[in-house]
Formats: sequence, structure tokens, C-alpha cells
Amino acid sequence: MISTKIINKSNNPLPHYATIGSAGMDVYAFLEQPIEIAPFERVLVPTGLYIELPLGYEAQLRARSGIALKKGLILPNAPATIDSDYRGEIKVILANISNQTQTVVSGERIAQMIVARHELVTWQVGDELSSTTRDSGGFGSTGI
Repeated sequence: MISTKIINKSNNPLPHYATIGSAGMDVYAFLEQPIEIAPFERVLVPTGLYIELPLGYEAQLRARSGIALKKGLILPNAPATIDSDYRGEIKVILANISNQTQTVVSGERIAQMIVARHELVTWQVGDELSSTTRDSGGFGSTGI
């Protein structure tokens, strides 16, 4: 468990785990008025949240299964990455993949956030890679 700073300029609860086994924390829309999202339209939804993650950590935003199933609202860039050096407001890109206009209201749970450790990579330039049984097989090469 890590402890990190957060600023909440909304009147919504802080992101929190719904159950003891939850991996993601619910994130809420922070809107002056409801927004309508037409079929196949994308919008940027503010949350009023600002975070300060430690170096070596990232936050990922993912769709909530309920809003995806019931309203057809997804995050087209999921998982969206929030880097540890970003200090701006967290905003969520929502896309409506349903055939009906959907409404999002302030205080509605629109995404889930997962905070995770990540590694930095140092590349070792070479001319060949080690061989594996899969080698360059991809896109269904291991079966259906």
C-alpha cells in the first residue's frame, strides 16, 4: 500500500474501493450540467481530481463494466495512463458505442482507477533476439 497526495475540487467522494477485493477505485464525473453523448461521439469528462504519484507508479483509468453494459460508454484509450509527473486535472475520455444518445450527470461513476508500480527500461541494442517456440508468431498463432 502507498500513500499519495490528492486534491479534490469536486463535491464527489474521493476515488475509493467498493469492496475489500476491488482492484479499481471508482472515479466520478464533475460537471456543471449534464452532458449528452451522441452515438459514436467522444467527450472529455472532468473529475475535479489532481494527484501526485510517486516516481515508479502510474494510475490507469479503465471502463466500469456497469456503464459499459448499461449505457454503452467506454474509454476508447483504455487503459489510459496517468504518469507520475502529471499534475493537471484527471479527465476521462468517454465514447458512446451504443445507438442511442446517453446522458452523464455530475456525481456519476464513469471510470475506475488502478494505481500500479511500473519499471523503467534501458534498451540493449542488438542484431538478433533469443529464440522461443513461438518466435514471431502472433495474431492467433497460439490457437483460438
